[in-house]
Amino acid sequence: MRFDVITLFPELFAPFQSVGVTRRAFENKSVDVRLWPLRDFAEDTYRRVDDRAYGGGPGMVMLVEPLTKALGAIQADQALQGLPAPLPVILFSPAGKPLTQARVQSLAQSPGAVLLCGRYEGIDQRFIDAHVDEEISLGDYVLSGGELPALTLIDAVARLQPGVLNDAASHQQDSFSDGLLDCPHYSRPEVLTVDGVEMAVPPLLMSGHHAHIAKWRREQQLTITARRRPELIEIARQSGALSKEDERFLKTLLL
Repeated sequence: MRFDVITLFPELFAPFQSVGVTRRAFENKSVDVRLWPLRDFAEDTYRRVDDRAYGGGPGMVMLVEPLTKALGAIQADQALQGLPAPLPVILFSPAGKPLTQARVQSLAQSPGAVLLCGRYEGIDQRFIDAHVDEEISLGDYVLSGGELPALTLIDAVARLQPGVLNDAASHQQDSFSDGLLDCPHYSRPEVLTVDGVEMAVPPLLMSGHHAHIAKWRREQQLTITARRRPELIEIARQSGALSKEDERFLKTLLL
């Protein structure tokens, strides 16, 4: 799959592709990230990509012309590479829909997307209306640009590619993969002493009884999700993701 990134700061992406587990996705080209510095498409000698907003107010607005040229160059390159159709254009914006694991999973199975990283006060709405297919937000807060959301999305998608994680089943147990938060995890030592208090691994996890362990993990998922993100329980219930056994357990919780 391929991500074309329109950005004013391509240097932010270079270190990201050489570290961590997701490095494998970039090395084997299961995820191909191509950076398109927006100033390369500016029309004047000052490489200007923004100007004052009509109507006044603080901040600068990113101009249509450089963005249009950059997108045109990307789509021409995609055609040369034999892509059947232009990839969708995604803008990172506080006005977008929140990014979810379900959206990440669907993107991971797609040919990719053009990721538009805004800066300053925003992007000329006419470019958005004409070319942007989807707006995505990381949450109800404002960042200084779209580069961090783009990196977040690429990382979330890259780790779902075949062969990236050591264990292919790892991402299937992630938080949100089944609509719920993940259960707690433990490793060595079996007993840890913190400030004079012994903290032991739950004995059941060392029992070797896989059915009981699976039941414990599911109950932990339900408990943590119900207490921290109760709205996810309702979503799972409405989608039919909760079993009768899950519902019986939820009734025993004192929330």
